[in-house]
Amino acid sequence: MNVVSDDAPPEIQAYYRVLTGGIETYGDGAELAPLLADDLDFEGPIAGRVTGAALFRQGVKGFIANVGRIDVIQEVNGPDGTAVLYDAHLPQGVVRFSEFFTCADGRILRLRLQYDPADYVAKGGG
Repeated sequence: MNVVSDDAPPEIQAYYRVLTGGIETYGDGAELAPLLADDLDFEGPIAGRVTGAALFRQGVKGFIANVGRIDVIQEVNGPDGTAVLYDAHLPQGVVRFSEFFTCADGRILRLRLQYDPADYVAKGGG
């Protein structure tokens, strides 16, 4: 089951399959690795700005361990990127996220993540 539409770039579809696949299958993030540029440019409220796919794969592990389901509210795909607004179901409630992607050559080059970090931690995010 796809979380995002079939209109989303294949690497974004695969990214959300990994996010919702559960921690049991995530392991060291090997399935996520080919979707990310080695020098991925990531920015989020807790991590700040981070460069490098390996650091991102470590950081996203806590999210994957705690998310039960993702409900996409809106998705926009265009020539310059993809944006996804969704609700993540965590152990103690729902937190709204927005992600903004820049992709090229089948990889995610840049990812900007927005959410309320206090709400995320309070609802069981890790």
